[in-house]
Amino acid sequence: MPARLPLGSRSVLTHGPSYLPVQGELPQAIASLSKRFQNPFTASSIPSAIRQDQKRKHRDPYALAQVRQRKAANLAKQEDLKKQRAASLGDPIRGITTEFIRSLDNAGDSAQSTEKTPSATADSSKEPSEPPSNAEQELHLNHYLSSSELSKSVQYSRDLTEPLSLGNPSTADPQKEEEESRRHRIFHENAEAAVSRIVTLANGNSKDRTRVNVQRCIHTFGRHQTDGILAPKAPSNVRRDASAPAPADKTPRAGPDTGSPEVQIAILTTKIRVLANHLDGPGRQDKMNKRNLRLLVHKRQKHLTYLRRKERGGERWQNLVETLGLTDGTWKGEISL
Repeated sequence: MPARLPLGSRSVLTHGPSYLPVQGELPQAIASLSKRFQNPFTASSIPSAIRQDQKRKHRDPYALAQVRQRKAANLAKQEDLKKQRAASLGDPIRGITTEFIRSLDNAGDSAQSTEKTPSATADSSKEPSEPPSNAEQELHLNHYLSSSELSKSVQYSRDLTEPLSLGNPSTADPQKEEEESRRHRIFHENAEAAVSRIVTLANGNSKDRTRVNVQRCIHTFGRHQTDGILAPKAPSNVRRDASAPAPADKTPRAGPDTGSPEVQIAILTTKIRVLANHLDGPGRQDKMNKRNLRLLVHKRQKHLTYLRRKERGGERWQNLVETLGLTDGTWKGEISL
């Protein structure tokens, strides 16, 4: 074991040969050495400084005012961008409200009452009934009925319940026959008014109106109706080889057209309007239907993109856009709801 150095020798080795601590300086020398070799970087020094800086920032009124100012500027910029998009592209959900779109709310003016006034019924009993007009033929009713079927059924029930007249006028009582005829007319008017209230879509639910609107979309935009009115799409610029076989004829359509892009877009627009009206009214917190609306809007966007690419902006595309009031915002770019 090596010999220990005296205290004075250790002080000389530590501070140099010229340093000789006197009595009373020893505790100060030991404290200076401990401070010299102490690690200034502790594990808790940096996080505590960050926390203190954050607390200071939350308490600083100038920093809080800057945060509020930046937030207000960002919100104002977002509103400005939304207005610019709405002005340039239009509403991606509703588009422009046209006459056809407005008629979807009541299934094509089907809410009009089909009841007849007593005077009109009395006149019809005296004179032969006239054929229904085009407006009456296009009237949609509930329970899968048409106006022609309803009128035939009402007339048939009237004929069945009409009182019989005696063959011999000499034995008949004209006053009694007149009374029976009056009672039958009043009974038939009440029955006809009750049936009209039952079959009108004004007393139906949203599902009934949507079903009728789907049928209207098929009848309006189906190619079994528009092939004779609208011109086909422009031919492509791809040159065919003269030796290539001619394209085969298409299979003739059986029944109404229900699968073309125009019909699918019109049906999706009908369902989108129903959901949009629901979410704007009592269903503001309906999360599931918000998701359903977003899915329908994006599905319609895909159909519109496909139709525009295939039709090349032809008459079918123009007719669809003008009738449904679709804007560029319904198919162009990213749609975020």
